[in-house]
This record gives sequence, C-alpha cells and structure tokens, in this order.
Amino acid sequence: MSFTLETPLAEAVGTSTAKTLERAFGMGTVGELLGHYPRRYADRGELTPILELPVGETVTIVAEVLSTRARQMRNRRGAMLEVIIGDGVGQMSLTFFAKNLGQAEWRAKELRVGRRGIFSGKVSQFRDTVQFAHPDYQLFEDSEAAYRQADALQDVPIPIYPATSAMQSWQIAKVIDAVLDKLGEVPDPLPEDLRRREGLLTAGEALQSIHRPHRRADVDPAVRTLRMHEALVLQTALLQQRNLVRSLIAQPRPAHAGGLLEQFDAKLPYTLTADQQRVGAEIADDLLLERPMNRLIQGEVGSGKTLVALRAMLQVAESGGQAALIAPTEVLAAQHLRSITKMLGPDLAPQLIPTLLTGQMSAPERRKAALRVASGQSLLVIGTHALLSEKTTFADLALVVVDEQHRFGVEQREMLRAKGTAPHAIVLTATPIPRTVAMTVFGDLDTSVIRSMPAGRAGISTFVAPLAEHPEWFQRVWERSAEEIAQGRQVFAVCAAIDAAEDSVESDDAPPPDVEGKGPRWGVVQLEQLLATHPRLGEVRRAILHGKMPADEKDATMRAFARGEIDLLVATTVIEVGVDVPNASTMIIMDADRFGVSQLHQLRGRVGRGEFPGLCLLVTEAEGGSIARERVEAVAATLDGFELAEVDLELRGEGDVLGAAQAGAKSSLRLLRVVKDAGLIAHARDIAADILKDDPMLVKHPGLRVAIAGRVSDADRAALSKN
Repeated sequence: MSFTLETPLAEAVGTSTAKTLERAFGMGTVGELLGHYPRRYADRGELTPILELPVGETVTIVAEVLSTRARQMRNRRGAMLEVIIGDGVGQMSLTFFAKNLGQAEWRAKELRVGRRGIFSGKVSQFRDTVQFAHPDYQLFEDSEAAYRQADALQDVPIPIYPATSAMQSWQIAKVIDAVLDKLGEVPDPLPEDLRRREGLLTAGEALQSIHRPHRRADVDPAVRTLRMHEALVLQTALLQQRNLVRSLIAQPRPAHAGGLLEQFDAKLPYTLTADQQRVGAEIADDLLLERPMNRLIQGEVGSGKTLVALRAMLQVAESGGQAALIAPTEVLAAQHLRSITKMLGPDLAPQLIPTLLTGQMSAPERRKAALRVASGQSLLVIGTHALLSEKTTFADLALVVVDEQHRFGVEQREMLRAKGTAPHAIVLTATPIPRTVAMTVFGDLDTSVIRSMPAGRAGISTFVAPLAEHPEWFQRVWERSAEEIAQGRQVFAVCAAIDAAEDSVESDDAPPPDVEGKGPRWGVVQLEQLLATHPRLGEVRRAILHGKMPADEKDATMRAFARGEIDLLVATTVIEVGVDVPNASTMIIMDADRFGVSQLHQLRGRVGRGEFPGLCLLVTEAEGGSIARERVEAVAATLDGFELAEVDLELRGEGDVLGAAQAGAKSSLRLLRVVKDAGLIAHARDIAADILKDDPMLVKHPGLRVAIAGRVSDADRAALSKN
C-alpha cells in the first residue's frame, strides 16, 4: 500500500502517533507531516574511538552493547533506559527517556547485550562519564558490516526537526522515514517544462532529499525546489483571490458636478498634498469601474489617509451608496466619528448622518443606530467588530474601509463585504510595509502609498532615556513633561501594561522575542501612583485610559483630553492608532524596549500634529548594544516609517513580521524568507500571472490546484493578512 499527501496520518502511522503529531504540530495528513522540514542538519562526524570523544561535538562510533537498565524515574514522570556500550578499549553510556517503563523496556529488547552497531550523537559528560542522549543508531548482525556501514554513513547528514517534549527530533525522523518508504507519486505544482527550465527537482525528489539527504550537497536543490513551490502556491492563491474579486460585477459610483465630493473639496481649509491628490485620483478611477476596487493605502502616521478615504465615501454616497469604516478599537471608532463629522461640517454631516455602531453601546442606542443603517438613512457608518454581526444589515453597502488591516483578517474583511453586493474596498495601514512583505501578504490588493505629510506640522524630536547608564534621567523626563504642561500643552505617558504587578499587558502585538518572559516594570497603575506624589505633576489634571474601562468611560476620557480638560493622560496602547489631539506635544513611552519598531513609530505619531513641535521620550532600561536597545535607538534615529519598516525586518527577521503565519502549524510559509527570497517571490508572481491568464481555474495544472487546496487554508490567508 502506498500513501498520498492526502492520506490521513492515522492510516499512515497509527492512531497513537497520529494523535501525538496532531496535538504537537496540528498535523492531520501525510502532506502536513512531510511539510515539517528539518531546521538544520548535524554531521555524524568521523569514526572516533570512545577514549578520544570530544565533549560537545557530534561524532559516530562503532560499538557493542555491554549492558542495559530500564527504570522508572524518581523525581519526574516517565522512565529511563541506560545502555553501556564499548569499542573494546573504552566505554560510554547512552541515555533514552520514555513515557513509561514499557517503552523503555521495548527499546532495551532491541539494544540487547552483544548487539553491535553504529551510534551517532552529540557527546556530553555526566559524572565523569561520556554519554550520548537519544543518539541515532543502526544495529547489524556482524561487526564487519557495522564498520562498512559506518564508513558509508559518515557523510550522511542527520536531520534535526523542530520538536516538542512529546515528540522529539529522532522520533519525528523515524516516523518520516517510514512514511517516505511508502510514499507514492507526489503531484508536482510546477508544469514539467517550467520545472526543467528552472532546473528544479520533482516534488517527490525534493521531499526525499530534504528529509534524507545522502550528502550535504543534496539539501540545497531540495530547499530551492520547495521554496519555489511555496512562493508559487502562495502567489497563485493571492492572484486567484484578486481575480475572483475582479470578476464580480460592481455598480460604478461616479462623482457628479456640484455633488457631495465637490462641495466637500470646496470647503477644505487646506490644499491636498500631491500624494493625496494622486491616490485620490486612483480611487476615483477605481470607483468608475464595473468591478470592485480592492486597494491598500499605506501612509505615514498623520499623512491624511482618513481624508482620502472620506473623499471616497462621499463619492459613493452621491449615488445613495453607504460606506462602512471598521476600526480595531472603540476609542478609535469614536475618534473617527468625531473627526469625520468635524471634517464634513454643519452642511454635509446632516446629509450623510455619520453613525457609530459598537459592541459596548447600550441596547437602545445600538437598536437606534442599527435602524438608521438598515434603512439607508445613514450613508456613513463607523464601527468596530459589531459591524460584522449578523444583526447588522445595510440598505446599499457600496464601500468598505478597513482601518489598520493588520488588526483584522481576510475573513473579517470578506464578512463585511458580504453585507453588500460586491462593494468596493479600501484597506488603510499606518504601518509602512516593505515591498516584499506587501507582495507576500497583500498580494490580492492594488497598493497606493502616501509619503508626503500635510503642511503646517511642526514635526517631532525623539530621544532615548537610557536608564541603565543614566538613572538620573528618569526625573528629568517628568520635569520636561511638567515644563510642557506649564506652557499649556498636553502629555501622553504610555505603559505596556495596565498593572505591572499582574503583568496585564495590553497590546495586540506580542512583545519582541528578546523581552519575552520579562514583565514590564511600569503599568498604568504604578505610574499613576508615582505621578500622584510628584512635586509638580501631582497637582496637574491627570487621567488614566486602558482597554478594560467601560466604553462610555473611555470615550468620555478621550473627549475630555481632546477638549484640553486633561493635562496628562496615562494610558496603554489603546491610544496607539488614530487619536488626534493637536495640542498634545509630548509622548513618553515607558519600557520602550517592550514595543516593536512600528508600534513605537505609531505611538510617536500621536504628538506634533498641530502647531507645537512634538517631543517623544523613549524610556528604557535595556543595556546598550542589546537588540532591544537597538530597536529603540532605530526609532529615535529617523521619522521615516518606510525606513523603519526595513530596519524592523533586519532586526527581527521576517519570521516575526509574518508572526502568526510563521507560528501557525499549518502555515504556508515554511522555507520562504520574504526578505532573502524577494526576487524569487516576484518571479513566482510573474509565473502565477502567466499560468492564470491561460488557465484561471487551474484545470491544466492539477498539481498546483491540489497544492493550493492542501496548503493555503482560509486560516493561513487570515494569519498572513493579520500581519
């Protein structure tokens, strides 16, 4: 019996092993098991006498089993098998851990006294005795065969797999080896002529070579082949999604002379920047087409993306179409409602009736808002995830605007779109995305970039307060804040947690890898307690703001801050995106090393939005020279978000930038590296476009169709899109 990539693991490796693999790695099929590639390869090393074994190195020896002892462990669960082997001159021990005594005894029967074989592993020392822990081994019937085989295997690399305590690398290798022995023909995602032209292996050869290479030189061609498969599968899936949206029939939404858009533009108190005009023209043209617009707008913090989106909303409103703007937080949704209503002014706002719809509104408020939306009375709807609710219906949803796409998945964007008849879509992000990442993550969207900033901004100066070297600067940070407040300006102080004592971190972004496991020193609770006793700041008007506060309280606090009734706001990252208070001049970020580069850049963008110069102070205890400190210093060195995005990639690696996707057990990106493989991704995109032009349903490319179905799930797409 031979296996296919779709064969269930239970059928291929037995129910018990299949359950362990499913729990440990989320694997369910042979294809998913074989997609669990080695993370590196160890060398067996040359044959070494036991007496000359170098501690810390991987070596191979030929030896005979002298004794075995299986026993239950005393201090922890499980059992252990200790085997003593010798080569006629020296002796060493082999240690194997097992779930129970039965498993240990089973291995003892295999490694019975007198058996000879080759043993490969990393040499360690325990109580003056050299040992191998869980070595690879092969046993032979006679010593001559053992030496011959040992010489033959000397250059064969040992694959080392990502493992867990329940499933160790050598166990995974054994399971994969058994499955490869029975693997049937593997469908190739690449057509034969293309595969030959690119100089790649067949899919079957690549899987065999990556899991059991005969020599180091076998690994690179396998990796190159499988990288191309990943790039082609992902890019084809993204282009299919793009083509699917483009195949839908949308109602053109032209702007009319004297209409809402023209009225709005006539009353604007400033001139649009060149970038706003260009992107606005691209959107206006898209809205004239009979297919849905699907556009990503990247723009620096404060570059005017919301204004560009509002002009698109006005254009669709002219034909009675509704626009829905979905924001990631209640605070941001309420902020959008206020700023958009203000921009529309007293003449246009009553015609559009901007309406807020969020989950934390009271039932009567929500019913009233939902009725305005369902009847079509409100042409401009702003909300949070509540807009996705089955109870929320629209009269004529013509445009979907998703603010901060990295907080939402593809599924959520499509759920909102499904509430209309092929509505147009705009995705906004203030997190600049390197071209390669944009191509990989947002490949189904057309992309526009707003780089220039509106005139009249006073700019921002950023400084690091390195407390490791200058603990006295901590006091200076608060003195500087008091000076700004004395001049009538306002200050944000941001913490990573609500309460550092409980480590109640409040951020959608995971802490960077170099700070995981370390709790933040400062929370909103601790900082507010400290400031209450400060000789100058203890007397100023202070307030706190965090995600666990009731929605009406959060909104009231933010409104009071916007009106200038609060001097110093101690908050979590709930104020990260979209909050616009022109009088706020200073941003203090505590434990700044706990935030990612883009998040620091976002937070900094909350100040310097008016006539006063912005000041951002990054307070950190990270040691000089550490990656955490480098990250903070990179933000202080430049205001260019696009440059910072590239720095972020260099510091963190794209595995982290594509976080959820890389971590997901079934993620499509296993070998592909977005930065290093940028050229390959672009090349794969061109190939995918050519294939789909001739064969949109992949009828002539069954291997590629099967690969997409098996490896790019909705969850994968959503995971990619959330980053």
